[in-house]
Amino acid sequence: MKNDQSKIIREQAPRSATREHSVPLYLTSSFIFDSAEQGRAIFAEEEEGMVYSRYANPNTTEFINRVCKLEKADTGLAFASGMAAVFASFASFIKSGDHIVSSRAIFGSTHQLITQLFPRWGVTYTYVESSDVEDWEKSIQPNTKIVFLESPSNPGLELFDLEALAKLKNKFPQVIFIIDNCFATPYLQQPLTLGFDISVHSATKYMDGQGRVLGGVAVGKKELIDEMMFFIRHTGPAMSAFNAWTISKSLETLGLRMDRHCDNALALAQALEKTNEIVDVKYPFLSSHPQYELAKKQMKAGGGIVTFEVKGGKERAFRFIDALEMILYTSNLGDSRTIATHPATTTHAKLSDSERADLGIMPGTIRLSVGLEDKEDIINDILQALDKTK
Repeated sequence: MKNDQSKIIREQAPRSATREHSVPLYLTSSFIFDSAEQGRAIFAEEEEGMVYSRYANPNTTEFINRVCKLEKADTGLAFASGMAAVFASFASFIKSGDHIVSSRAIFGSTHQLITQLFPRWGVTYTYVESSDVEDWEKSIQPNTKIVFLESPSNPGLELFDLEALAKLKNKFPQVIFIIDNCFATPYLQQPLTLGFDISVHSATKYMDGQGRVLGGVAVGKKELIDEMMFFIRHTGPAMSAFNAWTISKSLETLGLRMDRHCDNALALAQALEKTNEIVDVKYPFLSSHPQYELAKKQMKAGGGIVTFEVKGGKERAFRFIDALEMILYTSNLGDSRTIATHPATTTHAKLSDSERADLGIMPGTIRLSVGLEDKEDIINDILQALDKTK
């Protein structure tokens, strides 16, 4: 099979003696050994086998294998949430005295990890203010352990030239290059094929796609994932079998859903550019996006997020949100239903005004996770809310 979508649909946990068509839920905390010798051999890693669902479970293994096929990864790990995956991707490798280089344009909780929590461990950081590769190179120090970024970023949809950045590994082989690939999903973008070491996702978002369960995943090079495995075996951020089963089944329709998300998002972004009630519209596959050519180079399509700023600041933004009739207001994204979010007072509320401004998050900024409804219904709801709040 050449097509990735075919591969992940056919990737399945081994069938049991009952010959089930759909993979069952393995709701078990531990697994039985056939003998004392087998138990010894599995614990000694001389024989492969399940031990404890905190380490591995048939449902989490199937989920991981499917993501690995999409991302072209050696192996991976499943987590209880996206932030658990992000945290473990840092904490598995850093120690006191290390240094992190990161884009400033990152999710609010990741920002808190880098600026508030890791400094308690004696880990320093440098934020890079631009997408210029030379600026990234200048920021790398002898004690730099990790380079981290999101592309597209949350919520400003800033892109980075992943292939060019990954080439810095030739000069800095000691540095681990990690990307949060959540917004693009592995269906639209495969950073590991461009040279990155680890790709991290909040599986809560598009991988589940229906706002039901929490989950995270990190995939990448075997030697790095093995090191992360040591960390998570002893810290316990494991994904539940039920959540893994749910998200793994959802991956079977990821391609279909992302095609619709992207088609709807592009249509909405183009419609918003025509209204006078919007200051700025950001979407990677808009020809007006400053990194449009880069987006076309490294992404299959533009994703399901559209960010725009309404005229009138926070007051207008709140009235606009309250005027929406079909579109929901929540802090999540990647749902089958269209969702509006006000980043300045929710996902990025802990940042200062100046920090938000540096990320392009203004009082009137709205992040829209474009769903699977009919595109005309989405566009009409946005336009009627804008019209009501003039």
